[in-house]
Amino acid sequence: QVQLVESGGGLVQAGGSLRLSCAASGRTFSSGAMGWFRQAPGKEREFVAAISWSGGNIYYGDYVKGRFTISRDNAKNTVYLQKNSLKPEDTAVYYCAADLGLSPVLSGIPGYWGQGSQDTVSS
Repeated sequence: QVQLVESGGGLVQAGGSLRLSCAASGRTFSSGAMGWFRQAPGKEREFVAAISWSGGNIYYGDYVKGRFTISRDNAKNTVYLQKNSLKPEDTAVYYCAADLGLSPVLSGIPGYWGQGSQDTVSS
């Protein structure tokens, strides 16, 4: 069993930045892919970013390219999401996701989810 715990979210003004962290614990997960999704009120959960274990394969949702950066530290079993130039439409609950393979994460059906972190961007 793997537990994912997000931290670092909060309230920020438009144009500001936030950095989310997601720490994985439980079984050894150093070979897995990790990613981020978000869900805004009244909308479906959508893909934000994903990263392979090596960090050599990285993917982003179209609406965050150039503004968000995903990275990971395998020694700490932690994935990060640096969010810059934030907009009010980035307001959502952000979920960390993990799986042994990258495809399930990209497909939105990872084996593990975090509990979610509310991020609010004020105008």
